[in-house]
Amino acid sequence: MTETDGIRLQKALANAGVASRRVIEQYIVEGRIRVNGRTVTELGTRIDPEHDLIDVDGTAVQLDVSKRYVMLNKPTGIYSTMRDEKGRPDLRRFTKDWPERLYNVGRLDAETSGLLILTNDGELAHVLAHPSFGVTKVYIAKVTGTVTAQTIAKLTRGVELEDGPIAADKARLLDASTGSATGKSSSLVELTLHSGRNRIVRRMMAAVGHPVEELVRRQFGPLHLGTLPVGRARELTKIERGALLTLSRQDSPATAGVDEEQETE
Repeated sequence: MTETDGIRLQKALANAGVASRRVIEQYIVEGRIRVNGRTVTELGTRIDPEHDLIDVDGTAVQLDVSKRYVMLNKPTGIYSTMRDEKGRPDLRRFTKDWPERLYNVGRLDAETSGLLILTNDGELAHVLAHPSFGVTKVYIAKVTGTVTAQTIAKLTRGVELEDGPIAADKARLLDASTGSATGKSSSLVELTLHSGRNRIVRRMMAAVGHPVEELVRRQFGPLHLGTLPVGRARELTKIERGALLTLSRQDSPATAGVDEEQETE
């Protein structure tokens, strides 16, 4: 890039809403901004907003304002596709407020609710949905029976499934109760996983003798569902976008020995 190509770094970041040009110039002088992984300290630095990757204090900045990032609290009964071939309820009803054509990052099965990302950023969607990237997800499962501390320990040590062993990154018991009317017991278990295997939470809990009755995904990477109501969607905040883009720009780990199936839970 020549000295007249592109636009000045401080202008691009000011247009992206990072801070005023004067503040950004101070950031540049202080060495707090990187372009394509290299720290820049020259105020005359020019960039190509369509191709260059910028981060401030280690957090990625979205320069392409045409990219849209949406969080959906998917209800049960909805299939994770933009057009279901069998005519079943799909995700199109949740994208009407955005003119862009959005796609889902990964999938949740019809009977699982919770956090699903919708975006028109194809590169980000591919990276985050690929099992080799190992994005952490947090689920809360209501399961049949009383889960013991021994069962929680077994989930983190690993269980054997038909497609190989699997262990939760973290597992904890949130609650256990006995229905007063029926006498049937149930438990709430929180599982943290980075696996991309199909219906992995349901299969893990069935393997330890506690079939899943209800399942919700509360977290995807740096994103938390928070108080977003079921069936509602909202755009990510600037901070959330930065965290998600930072995650997506990290080098993916080696894919050797990793299940290539896109996650569905």
